[in-house]
Amino acid sequence: MRRERVELEDGDFLDLDWGPRQSGPLVIILHGLQGSSASPYARGLLAAVQAAGWRGVVMHFRGCSGTPNRRDRTYHAGDIGDLNWLVNRLLARQPDRRIAIVGYSLGGNVVLKWLAERGAGAPVAAGVAVSVPFLLAEVAERLQHGFSRVYQRYLLASLRRDLRRKFRNGAAPIDLDRLARIATFREFDEQVTAPLHGFSSADDYYHRASCRQYLRAIRTPVLILQARDDPFMSERALPAENELSPSVRIELSEHGGHAGFVGGAAPWAARYWLEERIPAFLRAHLDSAGPASV
Repeated sequence: MRRERVELEDGDFLDLDWGPRQSGPLVIILHGLQGSSASPYARGLLAAVQAAGWRGVVMHFRGCSGTPNRRDRTYHAGDIGDLNWLVNRLLARQPDRRIAIVGYSLGGNVVLKWLAERGAGAPVAAGVAVSVPFLLAEVAERLQHGFSRVYQRYLLASLRRDLRRKFRNGAAPIDLDRLARIATFREFDEQVTAPLHGFSSADDYYHRASCRQYLRAIRTPVLILQARDDPFMSERALPAENELSPSVRIELSEHGGHAGFVGGAAPWAARYWLEERIPAFLRAHLDSAGPASV
């Protein structure tokens, strides 16, 4: 992969990791919470995109590339500004390029919210969202129970570590001494996410950032891939049919976990279903020779 650092208008930067192909339609990949281009699902999709004859790029959310970002703020599930800026920049470079966007987990929420906000004016051919946290308050509640708490502990430890590294050489706008006492995502979002990003509370953040309320406004062809056994969500979070626009299709699997969807007869012969299903859907929208629908 080749890394490109692009400067943003607010003095911060985004790190982009590009696949090896230099031409063809472009697939922008957005990772999940605390993910990066090193995440297995991102690496696997980049390889699948390359094999399909397209060019792939992973957009790192601020601070997720291994280098702390420059501003006090970081990133969150409703932050569509950087994606919007990047798409506009890429189209300014090549106005005729066909673009698709794929987001995982938090990145999937961002993709869907951005497509809804842009509506009929979204300048991309298609979108895919995987393991979406449709209702952030429901996710925060779900992660406090059962085996899901393992994911919560791991992610909170990663978030605390990154914040301490980010502010180790300067004054922090939040109380770093309180980080060690944060035990749930709701506490983290109340004490960190909300104040860093202009929300009045965790509830304000959850309400404004959750994508489910915006799905009717999407006019771009979109595929949502979700599993019933996802440890990050409950059935209550899934949107009803009347909450979807005609452009949105949900494929709900009984199994797949969170951004997993691994099959195969044996561990040494694993089948990574997402790396097959996502290109199959995108082909109809990125390749002129592709089928009418998938």
